[in-house]
Amino acid sequence: MTTRLSIDTGATAEQAPLPPSARSRYPGEFLALLARNHLAMFQRMAMHGDVAQVRLGRQRLVLLNHPDDIQRMLATEQRNFVKGRALERVKILLGEGLLTSEGPRHLRQRRLMQPAFHRDRVAGYGAVMSDYAREMVDAWQDGAVLDVHDEMMRLTRAIAGKTLFDLDVGHDPGGVQETIGLSLRLYRYALLPGGGVVEYLPLPFVRRVQRARARLNAWLADTIRVRRAEHGTRADLLSLLLAARDEDGSAMSDEEVRDELVTLLLAGHETTAVALSWSCYLLSSHPLIQGRLHAEVDAVLDGRPPTADDIPRLPYLRRILAESMRLYPPAWIIERRALRDFLVRGTRVPAGSLVYASPFLVHHDGRWYQDPEHFDPDRWLPGRDGTRPKFAYFPFGAGTRVCIGEQFAWMEGMLILATIAQRWQLQHDFTHEVAMEPLVTLRPKFGMRMRLFRRAPLRQPDAAA
Repeated sequence: MTTRLSIDTGATAEQAPLPPSARSRYPGEFLALLARNHLAMFQRMAMHGDVAQVRLGRQRLVLLNHPDDIQRMLATEQRNFVKGRALERVKILLGEGLLTSEGPRHLRQRRLMQPAFHRDRVAGYGAVMSDYAREMVDAWQDGAVLDVHDEMMRLTRAIAGKTLFDLDVGHDPGGVQETIGLSLRLYRYALLPGGGVVEYLPLPFVRRVQRARARLNAWLADTIRVRRAEHGTRADLLSLLLAARDEDGSAMSDEEVRDELVTLLLAGHETTAVALSWSCYLLSSHPLIQGRLHAEVDAVLDGRPPTADDIPRLPYLRRILAESMRLYPPAWIIERRALRDFLVRGTRVPAGSLVYASPFLVHHDGRWYQDPEHFDPDRWLPGRDGTRPKFAYFPFGAGTRVCIGEQFAWMEGMLILATIAQRWQLQHDFTHEVAMEPLVTLRPKFGMRMRLFRRAPLRQPDAAA
C-alpha cells in the first residue's frame, strides 16, 4: 500500500510555514518517526503553529497547541468530538469501560461511580494509602539501589485494589501489571496505516499479549463470581457495580463489570505511579528542593504518619507534585475524532479528523511558562503567572471526561511522597539512563533506579528560644 503523507500547518501570518525542504521530505522518514516515537512526531508538528495538520493516507491528524482552542475541544464544544483511534485500540484491553465508552452509556457509568470518588469518601481512603506507603518504605534498606518505578507501580496497584474493590492485588494475582504493560505497547501502532491488524498477527509478542489478557480475564471472572455470591456484603465500588440496576431493572453483566474493573485498575494506579516516578526523579536531581520538602514534612508531621487532614498543611509538597505533572504529565496526549467540521484560527478541520491536544507540549510552551524546562515548584505560588490561560495546565483532562479520580490521585500522590520524604533521601543512579516512553502514559522507559539513604528528621528550633 502506498501512503501519501503531507503536512498542512494552518500557520497564521505571524507563524512561519513549514519549509519547502520539510514538505518534500521522503514520507517514509515521517512514518518511521511515527512508529518509533509519537511524542517526537507531535513535537515536530508543534514547531509549525497552533494548528498543525498531517495527512496520513486518507486520515488527517490535527494538533492544537493553543490553550483557548484546546478548551473548545475538551470543554465548550466537547459534544462535537468523540474518542479517537488510539482508545479504539485500547478497547481490546479495557472493553467499554469508563475511559472508552461514549454518550449515554458513559454518563450512566460516571454517575454510578461518582459516589466512590466523593470528597468525603476519598478522604476515608487516606488511611489505606498512608499504611500501604509505610509498609513499602519499611522494607527499604539503607544504601540499596532499587527501581522506584517498579515500587510505585506495585504500591499504587495495591492501593487501588484495596480502596476501590477491597481486593488484595499487591502480589498481582491476575497479572494486571504484565497485561497492562504489554497491551499499552500496542498503542505505538495505533496511528500507522494498517496498525489495527498488528494485534491479530501470529507474532511472538502478540501471542504473549493474548496469553496475559486471558490470564487477567480469568482472574477477573473468578473475582466477579465470588463477589456475586456474597450478595453485596461489602461497601466498595465493586459491590456498587454489582448492585446497580438500569431503569428497566436489569443488572450489569459480568462483561460490563469486568470492563469497569480493569479500567479503574489501570486508571487508578498507572497514571499515579508514573507521576510519582517522575517526581522522585526530579527531587533526586534537585537536592535543595528535596531538602525544602524534608523540612516541611518534618515540621508538619513531627514524626507521625501523614493523614488526609495533613494535605492542606503541605503546600510545598503539592507544588512539587503539580510541577512534576507539568514537566512529565502522565497522560501526555489526548485524542478526539471530530464529528463535524471544526473551524479553528481560520483553518477548517474536516469532520472525521483525529484531533490532538498534548499536555506535555503545552506545559513546555515558553509562552505560558517562564523558563519552561526548569523544575520550579514555586511557579505555583498564589499570584505568580496569574495571566496564564486556564488550559495551559490540564494534566487530568477537562470537560465531562475530566479524570473522575483527580482528587484521589492528588491525595495518594501527596501521602506517598510525604511518607517517602519523612524517612528517605533519594539519589538518582546516574549510571542508569532516563528516557521517556510515550505510550498511553508517559512511562520512564528504563525504569527509575535510585539509591536510598536513610535520613533523620530535621531538628526543629526550640519554641521557647
